[in-house]
Amino acid sequence: MAKKKTLYVCEECGHETIGMLGRCPSCGAWNSFFEIKEMIGPKTPGRSGSWITPPDKSLGEPVIVDLSSITVEKETQVPTSIPELDRVLGGGLVQGSLVLLGGDPGIGKSTLALEILGNFPGDDILYVSGEESAIQIRMRCERLGLRDRKIPLLTTTSLSAIEATMLELGPRVVVIDSIQTVYSDDLQAAPGTVSQVREVGMGFLRLSKNYGITIIMTGHVTKDGAIAGPRVLEHMVDTVLYFEGDKESSLRILRAVKNRFSSTEEIGIFEMTEKGLISVGQATSLFLDGKPGHVPGSIVSAVLEGTRPLLLELQALTVKANYGTPIRMAQGIDRSRLIMLLAVAEKKTKIDLSALDAYINVTGGLRVRGTSTDLAILAALLSSVRDEPVSLDAVVIGEVGLTGEIRTVPRITDYLEEAYRAGWTRFVVPASARAKLKRFEQKSNTRVYYVSELNEAYDLLFSKKGGE
Repeated sequence: MAKKKTLYVCEECGHETIGMLGRCPSCGAWNSFFEIKEMIGPKTPGRSGSWITPPDKSLGEPVIVDLSSITVEKETQVPTSIPELDRVLGGGLVQGSLVLLGGDPGIGKSTLALEILGNFPGDDILYVSGEESAIQIRMRCERLGLRDRKIPLLTTTSLSAIEATMLELGPRVVVIDSIQTVYSDDLQAAPGTVSQVREVGMGFLRLSKNYGITIIMTGHVTKDGAIAGPRVLEHMVDTVLYFEGDKESSLRILRAVKNRFSSTEEIGIFEMTEKGLISVGQATSLFLDGKPGHVPGSIVSAVLEGTRPLLLELQALTVKANYGTPIRMAQGIDRSRLIMLLAVAEKKTKIDLSALDAYINVTGGLRVRGTSTDLAILAALLSSVRDEPVSLDAVVIGEVGLTGEIRTVPRITDYLEEAYRAGWTRFVVPASARAKLKRFEQKSNTRVYYVSELNEAYDLLFSKKGGE
């Protein structure tokens, strides 16, 4: 007979204890434990030691399989017919995979999920919604041009009901929107709690692996940008995708932070329109749309996202600090790196930046993770300090070291070639890249300026000679 068991679970990391604690010993969070009551009884075969249980209990004990005897067919990875999504996934959805799609509210997760199903036959798909009514989803289908597509819809939040429907219909691709709304009858905790999200995630993992069903789960994110729920959820899934973007902009970035079947370096770029998401193939200068003219605090640089070089605009603003400690605010780049670059600039240029608030923004909602924009960030900040535009209208690329040296970045030739195709003919790059760029200079009608340290770049960008 089943009995009730009381546990206390940390809402931040999912750590369980049998008694209430003030501070979580796992993640260090304070006052994060809440009480749950679980129904316990006879152990179900296969559930105690693994997330995956055999679909047929008559199979008995686990069987050892020789990996060399397993054949992998090309059909196991199915393209979604959405080019930018397939780029991120490495070719398409893998049969029997579990995909977690996270993002801010209203960013377009449900729209993308519905468009994925719209490219598959109706007999092979299932859309499960725990957040919207059938009428709301129908209205979205009409807006996305899917009015005549057969998309089976199940509006429920019960894990057992979803499982029964999946086993009855036998779909190949299933969308769960969202995992935080689904609950398991085995737990008395409310939907969306750490224990429920973990249990529901394990349930969908068993279904995907045992029956070869590809399951795409949308997930809410916390204020820190992480997917709500226990970290174990991201560990158990095969792919974790984050949908990013500025709500004021129509651009959306799809990024894989985990992918067991392909690289996590690629990004997908979409444009949100009235008719849904549109894949953006040629995105080199996309993030320069709306760039102002030759104004102070604005610099063009480049980043490498996967195999794709992208041009972007960096905007900086410096104003007199009103408080004792100056503000350092970064949007789109790591704030700690901004602080480090400001320290290098103050040390090498002898310009007092400690009395100024500094703001840096990457336009278009793109998040820069590399170091290729270091020199451009400092150029934009110093341009704002001087309240004058740089004298040289060029693409600025280079990493800045703590001693003020300008270092090259990997695949710098790709940056310049892509920028040249976009119409740029002037570049400021590290002197250490001269040998790599010799052939590029010979075959292109460009002007490349080489700098080896920060003061040299400063003199070039803020002198009349630089504009010649």
